[in-house]
Amino acid sequence: MPELPEVEIVVRGLRQTVVGETIERVHLNNTPPASIVVSDSFKGGGFARALAGRKILDVTRRGKNILISLSGDVTLWAHLKMTGHFFYRDKSLPIDKHDLVIFDFRSGRKSKDGLNLRFNDYRRFGRLRLFPNDELWEQDGLKALGPEPLNLSADGFVILCTGKIRMIKPALLDQTFIAGLGNIYTDETLYLSRLHPRRLVSSVSRRKLVELHGHIQDILKFAIHKMGTSVDSFSSVNGQAGQFQKYLKAYGNEGKPCERCNAKIIREKIGSRSAHFCPRCQRI
Repeated sequence: MPELPEVEIVVRGLRQTVVGETIERVHLNNTPPASIVVSDSFKGGGFARALAGRKILDVTRRGKNILISLSGDVTLWAHLKMTGHFFYRDKSLPIDKHDLVIFDFRSGRKSKDGLNLRFNDYRRFGRLRLFPNDELWEQDGLKALGPEPLNLSADGFVILCTGKIRMIKPALLDQTFIAGLGNIYTDETLYLSRLHPRRLVSSVSRRKLVELHGHIQDILKFAIHKMGTSVDSFSSVNGQAGQFQKYLKAYGNEGKPCERCNAKIIREKIGSRSAHFCPRCQRI
């Protein structure tokens, strides 16, 4: 699943390509009913009809969520889930069977003529939701999100962790605790901090929490700089793959030697998720 850096790359790509465009029409291409959610406020007008004629004003991110602000105080809220993508492509290219939603824009901006935006998702877990702005932040999946890790101070992170009697990896994966982290970046930051993923948050010293906070911010910023991590299918809106996978030290490195001590990186299931770590450097 794309995490904060990958979603941020998509958001930046959308800002550069579609902000200022007006949606002329929306095509649904055998889109699963579960992929689209439309507020009852639109009174049965449907997804495509409710979007037609709206101008794209801005694109922002909250955690792993993409928020496309539209004219008329409406937001198109997207979650890429496992394999969702937004691709900005030439209209002349054939529609792929996984291009579930196609957004055509009004002509008029010469540099943008002949291009459209496609929501592509081969596993079909991604979601597009349309809500008036006054309803948006009351929706499950947004209203309970924890703080943004790049906006959180070291002191704020320590306060967030104080008294939390739960394992540290599941805590960092919990989007209501802190928003945007997933398996890749939790494994990497815990490795750099020499923290075992089963370590209880409440047992970690303030000094170590400050160190972890620093690694979280540094890793996320560096991953954004490297256009995200492409270990499965992630790419930007222009199809460019990420580069951060070249720098992974723990995630996906099961059986490979630890860079610090040469012990083999292991993979364990913790809760419902896997964790990659060094059993020697990250002792519990």
